[in-house]
Amino acid sequence: MKTKLQKKSYADKPKNELACDSSTPQLSLFPLDGKPVTATFTDDMMSSDGGLLLIREMENRLGLISDIASVITDDRDPRYIHHTFEEILAQRTFQIAAGYEDANDCDTLRDDPIFKMGVDRQPGQGAPLASQPTMSRFENSVSRTDLFRIALVFATHFIRSYDKEPSMIILDIDDTDSRTHGDQQQTLFSGHYNEYCYLPTHLYEGISGKLITTILKPGRMAKAADVFAIVRRVITFIRSYWKNTIILFRGDSHFASHQLMDWAHDKEGIHFITGYNTNERLKREVENLVQEAKAKYEETGENVRMYHSITYKANTWKYPQRVVAKIEYTAKGKNIRYVVTDLKGKRAWKLYEKDYCGRGRMELNIKDHKTYLKSDRTSCHRFEANQFRLFLHSAAYVLMHTLKTEVLKETNLAKATLKSIQLKLIKVAVKVKQYKTRIKLEFPAAVPEREALTTAFEKFEVMRC
Repeated sequence: MKTKLQKKSYADKPKNELACDSSTPQLSLFPLDGKPVTATFTDDMMSSDGGLLLIREMENRLGLISDIASVITDDRDPRYIHHTFEEILAQRTFQIAAGYEDANDCDTLRDDPIFKMGVDRQPGQGAPLASQPTMSRFENSVSRTDLFRIALVFATHFIRSYDKEPSMIILDIDDTDSRTHGDQQQTLFSGHYNEYCYLPTHLYEGISGKLITTILKPGRMAKAADVFAIVRRVITFIRSYWKNTIILFRGDSHFASHQLMDWAHDKEGIHFITGYNTNERLKREVENLVQEAKAKYEETGENVRMYHSITYKANTWKYPQRVVAKIEYTAKGKNIRYVVTDLKGKRAWKLYEKDYCGRGRMELNIKDHKTYLKSDRTSCHRFEANQFRLFLHSAAYVLMHTLKTEVLKETNLAKATLKSIQLKLIKVAVKVKQYKTRIKLEFPAAVPEREALTTAFEKFEVMRC
């Protein structure tokens, strides 16, 4: 029996047909040629982050987020679950990649059509994404065991990122500060940074810039034994996959560990080069060269730089090592730096300038991770929750760095910072139209990086074949 059709209400209209809500304020802008200019916010399916679908494509290729989700223990009652851990992880990671680093942003973005598509939900009909309270509960639910498993996921993905066993890799290690505000667990005062903070340790492959892991530490410089424990575990893991790869460990002076030097002594294909702090004995070794450099500077007025190689053994070392000294004399006076290494057969200047100073590239990786992807947002009370946040930002780094190095390598963004990729490629307006059998995306014709965006989507299309 036919019933009388009710009048279609405003709420029944699909989002593509929604006009401006009458409750939305109309803004008056500066007139143009005597014509009034007004603006308002509509409910049309539009997003300011259309390029984020490239990160979704990257995740579909790598499976990093799904692998992380698979190792997190989920004790929730299935009857009350509205968002899977994989969906929550994807939502948060994609938000970080797009420049929304705070969990508070979840509330305003939970209906964004592009973010919904990112977690495989229908843009116009799917349920909203996780809210800020849901995200905060998720961050605080992760255990130490879960964190260890996540660290293994990152290390495994690093191994998988190579098509074949590389002949050589460089393990670049360094730490940076993450300022704390309030009553965060294990926050300590750092005399070096003159503030209460954490000191997360970053570990990258020095040639490619690929992330291996990030480890949150209290706000004090790492002890030599702690450094050795981290590096030995990472090297042992890599060696279990790559039997013949030469592994070079590289770090600043506070990563010079006699435990690592002694352990690496009889290990085939494992080497180190780190900065080294001076002492009275080393000062005496280079005293004559310092005087020679000073005399040359005073004679010519030009900067003088000299190198000297020393065989040296500290009292705590089992074996003597090679120490290279850089002696520099300029208008500012003398500047002496040391590195210690087990590498032999290379000239002193090359060891210092090429092998050691090459670690400066890692500063750019940390800048991408910390400054551009805002990984210093460690404001949770629980230390474990802050480590998990660091991993979330690391996942965003891996996805965006892989996008840059593998997909954008032939575009003008091949050497761009992650911030430039974020602004020029991710932050692109798009209108989403959902039909019964398909979804159509409409990008503006005047996208500045239209060629790079097109090239990237075409490459992913080929990869799916």
